[in-house]
Amino acid sequence: MRRPSLVRRLVLLAAGWSLAVLLVTGFALTAFFANAAQIRFDRGLAEQLDNLLSTAAVAADGQVSVPVIGDVKTTRGFSGRYWSIALPTPEGTLSETDRSMSLGDAPPLRLPDGGLATLTAQPGRPVFYDAGEGPVSMSLRQAAMVATLPGRTAPVVFMAAEDRSDLDRDQRRFAATISAALGLLGVGLVLAVLIQVRVGLWPLFALRREIAAVRRGSADRLVRTYPSELEALADELNALVAHNQEVVERQRTHVGNLAHALKTPLSVMLTEAGQAASNRDAAKRLPQVVQNQAEIMRDQVDHHLRRARAAARAQTNRERTPIAPVLDELARTLEKIFREKGVAIDWEAPEELAFQGEKQDLLELAGNVMENACKWAKGKVRVRAAAIDETHLLLTVEDDGPGLPPERRGEVLRRGARLDESAPGSGLGLSIVDDLAKAYGGTVELADAQLGGLVVNLTLPRAES
Repeated sequence: MRRPSLVRRLVLLAAGWSLAVLLVTGFALTAFFANAAQIRFDRGLAEQLDNLLSTAAVAADGQVSVPVIGDVKTTRGFSGRYWSIALPTPEGTLSETDRSMSLGDAPPLRLPDGGLATLTAQPGRPVFYDAGEGPVSMSLRQAAMVATLPGRTAPVVFMAAEDRSDLDRDQRRFAATISAALGLLGVGLVLAVLIQVRVGLWPLFALRREIAAVRRGSADRLVRTYPSELEALADELNALVAHNQEVVERQRTHVGNLAHALKTPLSVMLTEAGQAASNRDAAKRLPQVVQNQAEIMRDQVDHHLRRARAAARAQTNRERTPIAPVLDELARTLEKIFREKGVAIDWEAPEELAFQGEKQDLLELAGNVMENACKWAKGKVRVRAAAIDETHLLLTVEDDGPGLPPERRGEVLRRGARLDESAPGSGLGLSIVDDLAKAYGGTVELADAQLGGLVVNLTLPRAES
């Protein structure tokens, strides 16, 4: 089966509709012309009946005749124009009293279907009908009328006939002419529709060529200006291309970062293993070194896997996670962990506010920021969550600790950075937060807190209420 074509469909629909209209128009015009020509033809027959009626004379014996009619064709034999005058008989037939010289010895002219009853039903009015084959195989069109004459009480039947060959020939010629004209018009319309569709759909073909160029790598994005109907599609395709490029670049960065993160622990273990072969002290340290470096490698692998999963979920996930229950759970847990330090967590979030993502990711985002604040706080941590707009929310975590100078705030977001080497941890906390936030299309900003310490402003996607 042939693949469906939008061009073929549009052309066939438009051409089919146009041809149907042309056919209906052709039949209507042909029928209108045939009817008008026949009315004009019948008008000539009616005039001939009027001439017969006006010139007919009644003889002393009661016979009716027409002395002279000025129509030359009625005096020439079988010319195609005839007339006849007849009297009804008691038997219901006609007795011809006079006829045109053109009839010669041909049989009398025929009555319409229904005979005399049809004529007497409307006296004084002509009845038109096709009489079939007449003299010398002519196809006749006739008109008959019943009327009364002065000096005679009995009705008289007047009949006029004419060869309709010219009428039929004119109708056929008109039908052929209109068919040829409408046929040429139909071909022109089909060609015009084809050109119109090709020109109208040209932006689609151009869009296809641009997409192919992007796929081949010869172009980075769609740059043409398209009609308003295709502009939104072009913008979405550009956004898709940019997203795919971003995903590829992000994965390339992930692989490079992971390789770089694993390179150092592997070098340390290889160095210790080489020294262990000739140094007894190094051999004793080797298991502990391997264990430490393996834990670092595991943390790095977990970190990158977590970020990759978060990026994938951010593109497809539409799960709704309420903010308030998560903050309550984290506050209770962290207050227990930092009980000896006496840290109090004051949190506040609207009940209807929700994060568009999985609960585990929100726990990791908020948990890392709140845990970092508890580590450095003197005794108070304040957490606030509020809606920014219909699609984003802001989570603010601040402490009353020593704070952080502006020139060093960028360091804590780097993977593995630790401003205080004496504090426990791998240095991945805020780095994880930054990566997860970016995976969800959010941001992380550090600033001075009103409490005197550091404030972390976390922008995240907001779920619909």
